[in-house]
Amino acid sequence: MKIALLGYGKMGQVIERIALERGHEIVLKKDEFNTYDGLSNADVAIDFSVPTAAVSNISSCFHANVPVISGTTGWLEHYDEMLALCAAKNGAFISSSNFSLGVNIFFELNEYLAKIMAKFDSYTVEMEEIHHTQKLDAPSGTAISLAKGVIENSSYTNWTLENPESNQIHIETKRIGTVPGTHTVTYNSSVDAIEIKHTAHNREGFALGAVIAAEWIVGKQGVFTMKDVLDLDKIQ
Repeated sequence: MKIALLGYGKMGQVIERIALERGHEIVLKKDEFNTYDGLSNADVAIDFSVPTAAVSNISSCFHANVPVISGTTGWLEHYDEMLALCAAKNGAFISSSNFSLGVNIFFELNEYLAKIMAKFDSYTVEMEEIHHTQKLDAPSGTAISLAKGVIENSSYTNWTLENPESNQIHIETKRIGTVPGTHTVTYNSSVDAIEIKHTAHNREGFALGAVIAAEWIVGKQGVFTMKDVLDLDKIQ
């Protein structure tokens, strides 16, 4: 499989190594200093760039008829626009706040726990996310996805970084050293607390999941999620 890497920072380099180990070929390593030459030769593109480059990268893939996997966060105000372009070009697209296999299992666990806890109003939910100091967006896309998972399965209606109202989930963000990513969801009451937590040890899990998603999407049309890639809907 021929892969175009859109974004060649630390994540892009880990993805390159894993893709090569799995027998794939890299036909483009796009950063801010070069063009999209070589994109049309790719079977699939993987975008791990920056928020300001994501829309250009994704739309270029649709125009080149190349399926695209995007792990860039912080650009989702343009998400509906990209969905419309994908449909217009009969493209294939997966955008995820986190491609780690473990995190996507964590997403499922978070939603299941939210359904249970919605019946017990003595508990309030809060979240914490910790990342390296170079991460540009806060809260993380993963934290936002976790909050949405709770909102869709409870009476909570929104999340906030400030002091929360009764219908809001408070997300605390921390930027520490080189931490790859730690996310905690806690349900607190006056007598106890229930906590689920995912800790990434390195970038390998994010990169492997993105490559697996890229392998899966080739030959398909439409907008998909990691639930489709991992067949998680069949578990419930």
